[in-house]
Amino acid sequence: MDLSKVYIVLDHPDECRNIGSACRAMANNDIKHLRIVGKKENYDVEKIHVLAIHAAYIYDTAEFFDSITDATKDCAIAAGTTRRRGQNRKGKLYLPEEFADIADRLTGSSEKNNNGSNIAVVFGNERTGLTDEQLKECTTGVTIPSSDDFGSLNLSHAVQIISYHLFRKKNDFLTGYTPLTLERLDKTVTSITDNLQKIGFFSITGRPDMEAYWRNILSRAALSEGEAQYLEKIFSKAAGLSNKKQKSSEN
Repeated sequence: MDLSKVYIVLDHPDECRNIGSACRAMANNDIKHLRIVGKKENYDVEKIHVLAIHAAYIYDTAEFFDSITDATKDCAIAAGTTRRRGQNRKGKLYLPEEFADIADRLTGSSEKNNNGSNIAVVFGNERTGLTDEQLKECTTGVTIPSSDDFGSLNLSHAVQIISYHLFRKKNDFLTGYTPLTLERLDKTVTSITDNLQKIGFFSITGRPDMEAYWRNILSRAALSEGEAQYLEKIFSKAAGLSNKKQKSSEN
């Protein structure tokens, strides 16, 4: 995912404060490009800056357009956000995580310097959302599930949710460690069962079932190397203490 190729498009937003909050939501998720369908002179930059705080630069570099079509003409896809389904509402509406998968494929990778395409996510006016006519200018639809009793989301909240899913998709690989392979995990399982057998926890015939149990549960835990070594030390120490206690009682 190359977030530098993601464009957030706000179609005629009413509230300057919402624009500022949307800028902040974008900055939280490393998305910098804002496009607004509307006239720049209709918005109070000071009110926007108050809510944007340190993300004011996003509004200051925003581009203004006369239509969604103009704002998205250099993009490979224009995803209109809507919570209402219907014949004129793009048929299938993607969930945010589903759209993130599409965006990932289209934008390419910033780390690998791939020549990916620009994508746009379009948000409607706070009061009306995107109309059927405005959705026709988009190429697909995205929906954020919400309560049937109170389904309307604040504009900046909607921007935050979509931006977050895109950010998470880009950073899927940043787990902080590489989970162990099953080959390495088997060494930990062997260490655990060796030590359990030393203290008489199970008979020799029960070992295969015990190994299968530990292998299954530890693989789901996606252990790091450090965590595996710590587990091995725990069971090794427990077996050592048990052996020491047994020798002491025999004396």
